[in-house]
Amino acid sequence: MMPVTVEIRRASDAFVTRERGRLTRHGFSFGPHYDPDNVAFGPMVCHDDHLLSGGQGFADHSHVDVEIVTWVLRGALTHTDSAHPGGTVGPGTVQVLSAGSGVVHAETVAPDAGATRFVQVWLTPDRLGTTPSYAVAPVSLPDGELVPVASGHDPEAAVRLGTAGATFSVARLPAGRTLALPDAPRLHVYVGTGALVRSSLARPLAEGDAFRFTDASGVEVTAAVPTELLVWTFTA
Repeated sequence: MMPVTVEIRRASDAFVTRERGRLTRHGFSFGPHYDPDNVAFGPMVCHDDHLLSGGQGFADHSHVDVEIVTWVLRGALTHTDSAHPGGTVGPGTVQVLSAGSGVVHAETVAPDAGATRFVQVWLTPDRLGTTPSYAVAPVSLPDGELVPVASGHDPEAAVRLGTAGATFSVARLPAGRTLALPDAPRLHVYVGTGALVRSSLARPLAEGDAFRFTDASGVEVTAAVPTELLVWTFTA
C-alpha cells in the first residue's frame, strides 16, 4: 500500500469565471484558465460549481465522449438536448448525460426557480463513440448516510455511469456528525454546503473547499454545521 496523500483545494483558490448572471468556480483547468498541474484527477476532468441568476444559463453547445453529472444544491435547472426529452432537475435529483458520439444540449435556470447553484462534473468514459444517453433520478438521502448516487459499478446507485471505476455519493450530515469516508485509490470530497471541523488533515473546510486523497484508508470527517458532502471514488 502506498502512503496516503491529501491535497486541500480551497474555494478561494479556484479559477473563477464571471459573466452577466453567472459565477463559476472551476476545480480544474478550464478554457482560458490553465494550470498544467491541475488538469484532472483520475477520470475527473472538470468539477465546476455554478451559480446562475434567474433566467440565465448555457445556450445550446455540443459535447463528445464525456460523462456529464449534474447535482443541484439549490434552485432548479432545466435541461434540453438533441437526442432526448428535456427535464428539470432540483435538489435531491441526479442527472447524467453521456455525450458519446455527440450531443447538443442547453441548461438554463427553470422559470421562477430564482438563483440556482449546481455542481457539474465531467468524466472521461471507458468507451468512445457510444450512442448518447440521458438519465435523471430522485435520490433518498437519510441524515448522516453516504448514499451512492451514480456509479459505473455499484448496483445500489440510482444512475449508471459510463466510467466503470467511478462512483458519486452524497451525504447530508447534521452538525457534529462524523462520517467514515470510503477507502479508495482516489477520493474526491467536496463541501457542497456547510463546513467541516478542523482535523489532523487540515484546518476547517468551508463551502466550496475540497479534499483530494490518493490511496485513502480509514479517513473520517465531521460536520461543523449541517453539511452536504459530494464524494467521488475512483478505482484508479
